[in-house]
Amino acid sequence: MRLTYKTTIFACFTGSTVQAIIVNFVPLLFVAFQNSFGLSLSQITMLATVNFVVQLLTDFSATFFVDKIGYRPSIVAAQLLSALGLVLLALLPEVMPPYGGILIAVVIYAIGGGLIEVLVSPIMESCPTDNKEKAMSLLHSFYCWGHMGVVLISTGFFAAFGVDNWKILSIIWAAIPLVNALIFMKTPIAPLIKGGEKGMGIGQLCKSKTFWVLVIMMLCAGASEQAVAQWASALAEKGLGVSKAVGDIAGMMTFAIMMGLSRVIYGKFGHRISIDKFMKGSAVLCVAAYLLTALSPIPVLSLMGCALCGFAVGIMWPGSLSKASATLPMGGTAMFALLALAGDIGCTAGSTVTGLASDALNGNIQLGILTAIVFPVVLLLCLLKRKK
Repeated sequence: MRLTYKTTIFACFTGSTVQAIIVNFVPLLFVAFQNSFGLSLSQITMLATVNFVVQLLTDFSATFFVDKIGYRPSIVAAQLLSALGLVLLALLPEVMPPYGGILIAVVIYAIGGGLIEVLVSPIMESCPTDNKEKAMSLLHSFYCWGHMGVVLISTGFFAAFGVDNWKILSIIWAAIPLVNALIFMKTPIAPLIKGGEKGMGIGQLCKSKTFWVLVIMMLCAGASEQAVAQWASALAEKGLGVSKAVGDIAGMMTFAIMMGLSRVIYGKFGHRISIDKFMKGSAVLCVAAYLLTALSPIPVLSLMGCALCGFAVGIMWPGSLSKASATLPMGGTAMFALLALAGDIGCTAGSTVTGLASDALNGNIQLGILTAIVFPVVLLLCLLKRKK
């Protein structure tokens, strides 16, 4: 089989799917961990925190070693670490104290997930394609479809074979990054910066006003997304009085579907639409979606606002990366790594702002979401300020 840049693009799509597995599989097992291993709620919370912190540290650390060892060894290592972590998740709790074993597995696959986040965008950007913005948007849509796939396939597996067999599923999921590692070993990977030139360092980037505008855009993109995504299911349960399973589908799954749909639409028709106009329109739609979600007295309309928000935020993350590549073509690995770091910080900030505000407002999630409207507003201002 002859491997081409189409194979590389496919491997990048699969890499985004692997990242979705890394982020979303273990949260489905929190109750199983409590029942099987007697873990406390604080221990369960720590698993999510460790995953996030390790990925952030990996984002930053990547700026120092990826260019030195190369993209191919780095992305292969990312896939192998993801696979190893998922396998160890199934094996270690049987041979050592369960919580310690799970933590070790989480750390290992979080390093893999962090590297994937840093690497798949520049590898995709380096591939010879007709429209870089379309390719980037389509790449990030695969995280959405991966998220949906993890939830639906895992739920179906548990229904058919029982949640007690989650270890088998963990090993099955590990096969995906393992096969992808084999593909990345052979598929062509072009240099991000042509002519053998060296990309900008952290110091150079920090001196660029354009770079800091892009950082703010990435932070707001992540925050605009997670301020609603993380609370959509709770809003559905509380507003409609439905079960958690129905709330997950009506809230989180609908949000993910609409976000993926937005990215696919731009990936298909991006050659006809200016990325700048699409992002500005999306930012305005996002503000409107926040207002509908937060201020509607009818719960169903609030959920429609969540869905609209998913569609609106879809282009923000990949669009910001595409604009960064176009305006700072010498940014290199350091730029992509630091922008990924800013996006991850934004994801945490958005969810946290909504949660803290809701708590301060007597548990009113709708008004909590309203306080986070500042993020899409700031993103819109950044887009209006930029000339291209």
